[in-house]
Order: sequence, then structure tokens, then C-alpha cells
Amino acid sequence: MRQRIAVIGAGPAGLTFARVLHRHDHAVTVFERDAASDARPQGGTLDLHKGLGQLAMSKAGLLAEFQALSRPEGQAMRILDTDGTVLRDWPHDPDEDANPEIDRGQLRDLLLGPLDVQWGRGVTEVVPGTPDGVLVRFADGRQETFDLVVGADGAWSQVRPAVSSVTPHYTGVTAVETSIDDVDTRHPGLARLIGDGSAAVYGVNRGVVAQRNSGGHVKVYAQFRVPLDWHTNPDGQAGVDADIDTGSDAGPDPAGAEALRARVLALFDGWSAPVLDLLRHGTAFVGRPLYVLPVGHTWAHVRGVTLLGDAAHLMPPLGLGANLAMLEGAELAEAVAAASGPDDLDKVVRAFEEQMWERAGRWAKFTTAGLERLVSPDPAEAIALFDEVHAS
Repeated sequence: MRQRIAVIGAGPAGLTFARVLHRHDHAVTVFERDAASDARPQGGTLDLHKGLGQLAMSKAGLLAEFQALSRPEGQAMRILDTDGTVLRDWPHDPDEDANPEIDRGQLRDLLLGPLDVQWGRGVTEVVPGTPDGVLVRFADGRQETFDLVVGADGAWSQVRPAVSSVTPHYTGVTAVETSIDDVDTRHPGLARLIGDGSAAVYGVNRGVVAQRNSGGHVKVYAQFRVPLDWHTNPDGQAGVDADIDTGSDAGPDPAGAEALRARVLALFDGWSAPVLDLLRHGTAFVGRPLYVLPVGHTWAHVRGVTLLGDAAHLMPPLGLGANLAMLEGAELAEAVAAASGPDDLDKVVRAFEEQMWERAGRWAKFTTAGLERLVSPDPAEAIALFDEVHAS
């Protein structure tokens, strides 16, 4: 009999896992708490690395489709000083396709394809070891059992407690995201500042990164070291309400977004006008404290339950998390598809976990050190990190 398999979360990890299983003619159901695929913005662009995310797309049989949608020119990168001086400028090499960019929404649509996704099915609890298998309880009051439940439901995973009591902790860095639409027409000066890919500016314990998406859309990220309660208690004083994403389903508050814009601009006071314009012209400000799981996070294997991506090894967002998550999803799917029965299924999942922990531990160590250098008391550390990456 085919194993009953569920994946919780329709992000890059869960969808890659499901799509590769589907390619091997193995049924799998994806449960996602979002009401629909377009229920909320999917965030910015992702660069899929040749040996990670692109390999996963190849395993899913979608590499050609990805290449048709991706933007190799998005690999261009420049670094500016806070006064607007260009310190580094790495243009896109037309022959380089190691890390082309793709919008998250485009990637999700590409992976969804023919998959069976049950939207609006948030999970509240996963209970392994029942007589009928792994029990999954849903927010709508229903419950189902499966032979394997794969938790790909992100930083605040509802599946993780079934295998680990560890929870994410705050890094000391908060990111505020905003967007600029139709940048080439409405803000040609900013378009030239950003170039074809991304532009970054680093100061003392803070930075601003602007990243092109498709269709003239730009995502802007301000990052800075502040206490976790910074948005409500700046410098020990009572603060105004700001739009801070703490993992809840609350919608954006326009008044809170404007308060957040003002608070962020104050942190970058004295920077050049063109850099500040990236924030002044942005819309829909949302703050996101950056959380991580401990480097080297593992757990005692639990039959019938495993984790992928951020649910397993949440790390700083330095362009590797989604790549790792997708490759893990593809590798686990191939192993599950080849399993000959329940005992073999458990064996291949256990072996997958060992492999995932070893690789993710290395990258978590790298990205944790990278965040320390990018948002640092010494801005030269950020530039040195980029020099090292581009030299390798």
C-alpha cells in the first residue's frame, strides 16, 4: 500500500517536496493555513543557487520553466557608502547563471502546478504514535491521520513541537520591509541607484538593501540592531503602535506603517537623500524581528514526523534558507518515493535527517556569522564579507 503522506506548509520547502513526490506518481496532500495562493504577498525575490535551489528544480522537472522565468541580471550587486558614493559595483556577467533571481510568487505558482493543496487548513497540533498513525489536528476542528507528516511550516512551526521543544530566539536585529512600484517610470533616479539587481548601504549597526523584483517592483529592507520591544519602547520611552509582524494573522495597519516609517527614518538620520528616498517612497511598511533556531539544532528521531527548512533550522536571511529548504524537500521526496514499506520509510527519513542536520549546521554557522558582519559596529566588515563571497 502507498503511504499516507501530508506536508504542512505551502512554501518553497513543502511544495518542492510535494512536487517531486508527484513526479514519482506518489500521492501527497499539502495543507496550508493561507486561504488561497494569493491570500497575501509572497515577499521579495529569491536567488536560486546552482547546486541547491536549481538542483531541486531539476529534480522536480521544472528547471527549464524556472530558467524561462528567472532574471540572471538580478545577480548584479553594488554597495554604497552612507553618503551615496559607490564603493563596490559587480555588474551581471551575461555568461553567469549561478544564482539567477525569481519572484517568490512566480516560484510558488510554478511549484503548485497540479498539486493537491488544501487552503485554509491551519494546523494546531501533531500527535505521533497513535494506533492509526500520526494524528494531525486542524484549526477548523477536523483531524486526520497519516503515515508521515512533514513539517514545512516555517519559523513558528506547529509541527516542530512533535519532535523538539526548541523555539526560535531573537537575533538582536530587526528588519523593516517596504516596497516601491513602477520604479523605472516613477523614480528613475532610484532605478539608476539600484541598477539591475541589488544595492546595499551599510552604517554602524544598520543597513539598507534595495532589491529589484520583476515588473519594476523593488523591495527595500532596513536592518538595525535594537531591543525586541524597540517599536513600542524606543530608548526606554513609551512608543506609538507600529506594524510589527510577530507571526499573527493581523492585517497591516496604515497608521502603524506610517509610524514605523518615521521611526526607521530617524534611525538613518544623516544618510544621503537618495538612500533615504528608498524609505521615503516606500509603501506598506512592515517590521520583522529576525529570529533563528540554535546553530546545529537536532532532535531525537520520531517515527512518522520530520521537518524541513525554517521549521528545522531557521537561520538569518542571507539567501540560503530557501535554497536549502528546496533541496531538502527534493531529497526527502526522492527517498520517500523509493521506500519499500513502513519500516523502510522510517529508515530513509532517519537517514535524511542526519544528512540535513550536518549540512544545515554548516550553513547556519555561516549565516549567523554573516549577519554579525553585515549589521556590525564596523561597516567595513559588511564590505569585506561581500569581497570574500565575490572572490570565491
